[in-house]
Amino acid sequence: MICIVTGDIVGSRKIKDSWLLSLKTALKVTSGQHAKWEIFRGDSFQVEVEPENAIKVAAYLKACIRVNKPADVRMGIGIGGIKNKRKKLSESSGDAFINSGAAFDSLKQAKTNLAIKTDYPDFDEEINVVIKLSLIAMDSWGVVAAEMVKLALENENLLQSELAAISGRTQSSVSEALKRAHYTEIMEMDRLYRKKLNQTILK
Repeated sequence: MICIVTGDIVGSRKIKDSWLLSLKTALKVTSGQHAKWEIFRGDSFQVEVEPENAIKVAAYLKACIRVNKPADVRMGIGIGGIKNKRKKLSESSGDAFINSGAAFDSLKQAKTNLAIKTDYPDFDEEINVVIKLSLIAMDSWGVVAAEMVKLALENENLLQSELAAISGRTQSSVSEALKRAHYTEIMEMDRLYRKKLNQTILK
């Protein structure tokens, strides 16, 4: 079982290229040492991540792009098997790739920026409802909220006072930004997703 995230940058032609460096850096961070990611057609990308990390990775990529306002990102998460593993992700095949493409293709019609598809329809239905609710918060992240979410996800073991020291902000402004971003609730969604994933798919 692997997870493929397929995405593109919303309105990339209208905005400066600062998002490109943010995207490349974010993809390097999320794919870890494996470096399994690709940017193609200028503003589209694919990255392979652990299935357990899918929601956290999506939130992280979103935060990294939202820092470059008004840029945003659309992503389809696909979980499944892999048939042909090639050096380039775009030349690999399997259910994870098919599901990721299908999830991504469904976004425009559903008028949403994030969706998941697996071979388990009940799981998909439940998690996609939770994702849609989370997007009410994530789609409205301003630059500061996105910066703080990015920093918090990069330093999950640090206290808010330590995040404040790194960011050069006061602890109260860090706390306020994370509250505005609904960071705690998004982490709760991540925990729920992991629990359901382990119960249904990875069991």
